[in-house]
Amino acid sequence: MADAVELRERPTAQDMVMIAGWRQWADGGSVSSGLPQYLVQQTKARRIGTLRPDGFYLFQIPGTHDLVRPVVRFDDGYPRSLDTPRNEFYFTGDEQRGVVIFLGDEPHLDIERYTAALLDAARTLGVKRIVGLGGVYGELPYDKERLISAIYSLPAMKEPLRRLGVNFSDYHGGASIGSYLCRRAGDRDMEFIGLYAFVPTYDFSGALGAGSGIRIENDFMAWLGVMKRVNYVLKTAFDLADLEDKAGRVIESVEAKVEELDQAAPQLNVREYMRRLSDDFTEVLFDPLADVWEQELRRILGDAEGDEE
Repeated sequence: MADAVELRERPTAQDMVMIAGWRQWADGGSVSSGLPQYLVQQTKARRIGTLRPDGFYLFQIPGTHDLVRPVVRFDDGYPRSLDTPRNEFYFTGDEQRGVVIFLGDEPHLDIERYTAALLDAARTLGVKRIVGLGGVYGELPYDKERLISAIYSLPAMKEPLRRLGVNFSDYHGGASIGSYLCRRAGDRDMEFIGLYAFVPTYDFSGALGAGSGIRIENDFMAWLGVMKRVNYVLKTAFDLADLEDKAGRVIESVEAKVEELDQAAPQLNVREYMRRLSDDFTEVLFDPLADVWEQELRRILGDAEGDEE
């Protein structure tokens, strides 16, 4: 870790967990990049360290102009800013439960050293469980609970994760940073859970031309669904009231866009298309309170049986 990670502070807590996200390929609805940044802002988390970018990123790819180049801004000839890849550790919590929030840029190069440095940092900070975030676009109803797919690093984790109301991934293809990290965490006998939310998108470019469709850039409904599960699996207590409000506004925003498209191009039968999506969709509801009440009921019944004896 010494050559890649700089920790300016090492917070201590009885239980330490980590939430990790990236500006990456699997970032539908900004679940992986926007949600961690939101948590940092909402909790006023403080930055405690960085994973240095040295050797992990390309400067340019021939023939692509500025696809991966850092962005520079000049003001009257003076370079006011230079935006380079960032990988930062934040901390929020107390002496009982601490949360490390990691937000980074998915690396282009040397993935083994990158994942090793991140896992080394997690161990140094005493992190017991990591939840990585991701988002995937798909044709889904916009007004239903988002489907959440899960991956896990250790076989023994599977049964407890069934309580999260997730589908276990059968994906086979190019690895994202989260899926790569999941495997390497398992190699170290570390607990890693990847939560991937499916985010609605609709493409009408075939009928209306390029760029026509609906795409939710910040899917607060997906963020809310993910955070309900994060609170449960990490035993955190993030306040979700603001996300619940924002999720409602996502539905209103998409509904307005559907109405606009329906009036502009009635031949598309957009509302009928949405109705069919909804009818064919199996909504998976996750109620974290149900498990809490089940445990409390068992405790009460157990106490009652003890009193009778």
